[in-house]
Amino acid sequence: MRITCMILIIAVLSGGCSARSSSEPGQAASVYLQNKGSDTMVNLALAWAERYQSAHPEVTIAVTGGGSGTGLASLANNTVDLANASRKIKAEELAQASAAGADPQEFVVARDAIAVIVHPDNPVENLTLEQIALIYRGEINNWLEVGGEDRPIVRLSRETNSGTHVYFLEEVVRLGNSEDKSIFSPQTLLLPSSEGIIAEVSDNPNAIGYDGLGYVTDHVKMVAVAPSAGAPYVRPSVTTVNDGSYPIARDLYMYTRSAPQGTLKTYLDWIFSAEAQQIVGDLGFVPVTQETP
Repeated sequence: MRITCMILIIAVLSGGCSARSSSEPGQAASVYLQNKGSDTMVNLALAWAERYQSAHPEVTIAVTGGGSGTGLASLANNTVDLANASRKIKAEELAQASAAGADPQEFVVARDAIAVIVHPDNPVENLTLEQIALIYRGEINNWLEVGGEDRPIVRLSRETNSGTHVYFLEEVVRLGNSEDKSIFSPQTLLLPSSEGIIAEVSDNPNAIGYDGLGYVTDHVKMVAVAPSAGAPYVRPSVTTVNDGSYPIARDLYMYTRSAPQGTLKTYLDWIFSAEAQQIVGDLGFVPVTQETP
């Protein structure tokens, strides 16, 4: 699904943050929330912010990307109110935040499938998780080895600060084995954005990449994935994520520095509303129904 880029006028703020308010005599108080992190989630977060601000003009929500690690580091540094992450916070990040006086609170705000994508002219339709792992480890190097043409495989990945990169490394390259220390092949090309992955795969018939389902366009082909040899091959969709049949699916998170209060809590409560979760589905992600505490 192609996602239309949205432009949000972002207020420039300095210093620490915590739903800061300001007002002029005779005017209603303005509240500023800063939201930063996962590039997978940036368009979703922008859509939420745009819709919420239209109904609450007294609230300004500044949304930026930069990767899950960047957002979580900013949370620890007390320079954002909300950190977006396409993976769970790591133990070392939690320790860093705690040392800085934070008590990060986790909220699952949507779900996502990671689509494995190839050029539309690539005849390969199906891959097992193990085949994908071997490709990205550099142990399978020609499409002929997995039923394709005699062409070299060009591997594409997000950069290391991306939560999608971390998730794909742990759950696909390492097949979910915490004892496995395999890494991406040194020949893997690291790209800074989801859009960059789509653009490169659509231009290169030898390429393979992975991306959040909400970023996939008609210019690439999604491969059906089986969890093991002999198991059914399944393509990613909202339905196959919800029924658990697609094997590369994950939660998407927002983190606050402490238990949310005031405008921040009101905004998070709204994110779990039917209106906000409809936006999740509209953008190709999978809605959730949990409530904030």
